[in-house]
Amino acid sequence: MIKDILKQLWKDKFARIALVILGIIYLALFFADFIAPYTKDFSDRTMAYVPPSKIFTIDENGRLSKPYTYNYSREFDDADLKIVYTLDRSQKHYIKFFAQGQPYKFLGIFPMKRHLFTTDNDGRIFLLGTDINGRDVFSRLLFGGRISMTIGFLALFVLFPIGLLYGGIAGYFGGKTDIIMMRFAEAVMSIPSFYLLIILASILPSGMTSVQRFMLIVVILALIGWAGFARVVRGMVLSVKNQEYVQAAKSIGASDLRIIVKHILPQTASFVIVAMTLSVPSYILSESGLSFLGLGIQQPDASWGNMLKEAQEYTNIIYRPWLLTPGFLIFVAVLAFNLIGDTIRDVLDPKSKERL
Repeated sequence: MIKDILKQLWKDKFARIALVILGIIYLALFFADFIAPYTKDFSDRTMAYVPPSKIFTIDENGRLSKPYTYNYSREFDDADLKIVYTLDRSQKHYIKFFAQGQPYKFLGIFPMKRHLFTTDNDGRIFLLGTDINGRDVFSRLLFGGRISMTIGFLALFVLFPIGLLYGGIAGYFGGKTDIIMMRFAEAVMSIPSFYLLIILASILPSGMTSVQRFMLIVVILALIGWAGFARVVRGMVLSVKNQEYVQAAKSIGASDLRIIVKHILPQTASFVIVAMTLSVPSYILSESGLSFLGLGIQQPDASWGNMLKEAQEYTNIIYRPWLLTPGFLIFVAVLAFNLIGDTIRDVLDPKSKERL
């Protein structure tokens, strides 16, 4: 089944592009420590809001050269009363590939020093400029993406087992059990989820680490989102629980739990796959929204949401557009997941496409 879905996805032009984009993103995030020229703790306060580094491949004599860059020198413009950065052309800093740089632990385990690209000790290379604390935006995008792009999947691992089992039990037993369970699920669904997230995140202890806060956000997202999913599963179970194969399983003495798990819930597989694919973007946006509001992942740890918070100032949008890069990546990732989810839905339920 999975192979057939992947084949159909690859045949669709837009889904194929989305798969390639997401593959590149997740591959870059997996090798973030190696790809990033600086570690996640790097900061140079003298380089606040430095524009993206300019890469040169032609020297001053017009000849082809190894890639190099210049550092920026910081000056104060008395006329406009602002800090300006100009290229310090007194010294070239050649870009080195697969060279040793700042030490790090690959995947948090293996000590390494080699980076995809870096420059000499005196040089600075900022592909996407720096933020207010002089931190490399490109490096932080890679480290922050690990949180923003994985939180949705982690929430699903909590949400979908609960929703499947809850909806399966309610639909299978019916009667008073179904009424009580569904009324509780509807009560959970009636809670305004985003406002609840804000309230819960705001009352978390200030001394919590970002890892602890991250895991709590995952749990909160899962506990809010399971009810709607369980309601749909319950409806699907009601339609299949009287099928002959279910009655046959009952006749040979199979337990109710075994019938639900082994015979009924697998019939919801197509819906589960589609729902999982379409749910990931909403959790990416939820985490980004919380971090943007300062209630999610906290500084100095990075996520795309708290990185985007710095771009809300009008002056930064006009004069430092590189700070908007996290928002662009959120848009691309959410769009890619939605394209894949829509294609999977059309593959598993062709009638849905005919109804459009």
